[in-house]
Amino acid sequence: MFLMRENPVLQRELLVNLRTARSFVLLLVFQMVLAAVVILAWPSEVRLDLSENTESSRRLMLVDMFFLGNFVLASLMAPSFAAGSITGEKERKTYEMLLASPLHPTGIVWGKLVAALTHLSILVFASLPVVMLCLPLGGVSFYEVLAAYAVLVSCLIMFGMISIACGSKFRRTSASLVVSYLIILPLVMLVAWAWYASSSYGEQRVSMFLSLFPGLAAAITIPLFYRTAAKLLYPPDVGSGGQEVLDLDRESEQAVGLVIQRDQFPDRLFAPPIRTTLMNDGTNPVYDKEMRSEIFGQGTLMLRMAIQISMILAIIPMAVCLYIWPELSPWYICYAILFNVLVGPVFSAGSVTSERERQTLDLLLTTTISPWQILWGKLVSGFRVSGVLTGFLMWPVVLAMFTTFDLFSNLPAVVAWFVIVVLTCAMTASLALFCSCIFRKTSTSLIATYILILSLFVAPVAVNFFVQNWFDGSPAAVVTHWTTIASPFAAAHEFPIFVSEGAGGASNWQRVTAGTAGSLWGYRMVDLQHFLGYLVSTLSLMGLLLGSMVWLFNGRWRVASTQG
Repeated sequence: MFLMRENPVLQRELLVNLRTARSFVLLLVFQMVLAAVVILAWPSEVRLDLSENTESSRRLMLVDMFFLGNFVLASLMAPSFAAGSITGEKERKTYEMLLASPLHPTGIVWGKLVAALTHLSILVFASLPVVMLCLPLGGVSFYEVLAAYAVLVSCLIMFGMISIACGSKFRRTSASLVVSYLIILPLVMLVAWAWYASSSYGEQRVSMFLSLFPGLAAAITIPLFYRTAAKLLYPPDVGSGGQEVLDLDRESEQAVGLVIQRDQFPDRLFAPPIRTTLMNDGTNPVYDKEMRSEIFGQGTLMLRMAIQISMILAIIPMAVCLYIWPELSPWYICYAILFNVLVGPVFSAGSVTSERERQTLDLLLTTTISPWQILWGKLVSGFRVSGVLTGFLMWPVVLAMFTTFDLFSNLPAVVAWFVIVVLTCAMTASLALFCSCIFRKTSTSLIATYILILSLFVAPVAVNFFVQNWFDGSPAAVVTHWTTIASPFAAAHEFPIFVSEGAGGASNWQRVTAGTAGSLWGYRMVDLQHFLGYLVSTLSLMGLLLGSMVWLFNGRWRVASTQG
């Protein structure tokens, strides 16, 4: 009871989180989106015939789709509330005072966890009345809804604890947020796939989701809770403002797994050594500083973890999509794009906001460095780091060209995939830098960047999937299909791999080229039109963002006085 009723950390966090305008706006938008989905997919028939595979019975997928959408949205929001719980104390220079307080570390971790999950719990349970409206459609029982919410709550607690544990490891909210997403995203995909795959098992699915998944979540959450509390009870050496005292040489010696050698290739491409000599004439000082500085102030820990986690998670998609069933290769490209979406914004979202937080932006604007030099220095440095890290995931595609694919037939597809990945890296860096110019805090800029990326890359695909399944053949289906030209995920699937009869048990080459008029190198012209539309829309948007940022910097007061 002491942890709940007399916990000052919990009380303070609740007051700060629940009284902000963001909490009310987020709840309103969340409910409006869920309600709009139900209204649009609600059957128009007076009587439903569940005995045949008709349009009415197909609409019974609504409950499953509603739960999966609710689960994915809530899970992706969990790190945004929890990842900055402890790193925020470090950034506000209050970490040492928190450790010196008489509050036990378990009370600190408990307060941070409950406060972070309270807002998410409100969102989850506020959607329950909307779900109950779908029960009269049939096809799902009350116990399945109960199992769904049991999994949802237990997974949110686990994701919140993972985010807080990452926050205790890093000093910056951006680093904690990215590593949290890299760990949580595979778990979200696993649970969503398990729920969808077991939809036809009825009672077995209810039993499994009421027992297995909550038990696994508890087995992960409880050890992480006490491990994080132990780290606060016996913290490492900290200096002024709660910054951990790091010895970079000692860190490299004790590093587990990948070790980054900043003076060797290819490590120097994304983490060059700190400069010890004078810069050459004509060097952009902003670019040189951004590339050579300790971006996260904690050695190369975040970079090492991002590379190691991404490569481990890439083993299964690489084996399945590139070598076992090569016709699924576009899904591996989507994995590389998703990695960049999660990691890329971190290197640019704090480019300008960090100058504001250090109170050096006004000084930078009064130097002889032109606004264009400032912008391209910060943009190219962020693009270079994220591009090189994402490029590590693309070399298996080159290897598959010479081992699995037919080189001549699939060369255009592979070239198009590399173009899509490069443009995705440039777009995420541009969006992050733009948000960094608009907002004042790095954490706010990063979250806003993720929202814009989801709205641009994922939302059109999700809307198109919904319309194609519920309103197939309508004029809206044609419109929503062409709205996906802004999404690299959709563009990657417009170039299927051509395989022979013996590879993967399919013949994509015959499926695409047989009887196809107006084809180029075996590809339909409509596919090329969609890809060209993606190129034009992406380049146009990047040009618009860059022009807006140049305008902001030319009117220097617009950048210096930005409120976020």
